[in-house]
Order: sequence, then C-alpha cells, then structure tokens
Amino acid sequence: MHKHEQMDIFFLPTKSGVIKIYSYGFSSGDAWGQVFTEFNDITVTVKGYSQKKAIIKSITRLNDSLLNKNRDI
Repeated sequence: MHKHEQMDIFFLPTKSGVIKIYSYGFSSGDAWGQVFTEFNDITVTVKGYSQKKAIIKSITRLNDSLLNKNRDI
C-alpha cells in the first residue's frame, strides 16, 4: 500500500495582493503536517497536528509580520 501525500492550496484575494496558503500532510488523525502562508515577500511556516489550527496560526503569524513590517516603515 502506497502513502499518498495531500496538498491543499487556498488563494485569498485582498486589495493589495493574494494570500497563498499551502497545506501539506494531515492525511490521517495522527499525522502532522505543515502550512506555508505567503503574501508578497513574506512567508510563514507552521507545523501541527490539526490542519484548521495550523492554518489559523499561520494567518495570525503572517498578520503579526505584516504589522511589524508596517511599523518599521
């Protein structure tokens, strides 16, 4: 029996670009996965067991990175 990895891709359009979310793994209840979130030149990576929680955490970290970047300008 072969293991098949699964990747989910989400595109969220915004006024200033597109947020791209790549979710990899999470095939079974005990398998961990990774979520990559990209927006312009910022990329955030989160690992976890729950796909929903990992996606929320990655979007939260992306938001924090964007706020810190805007604060520095």
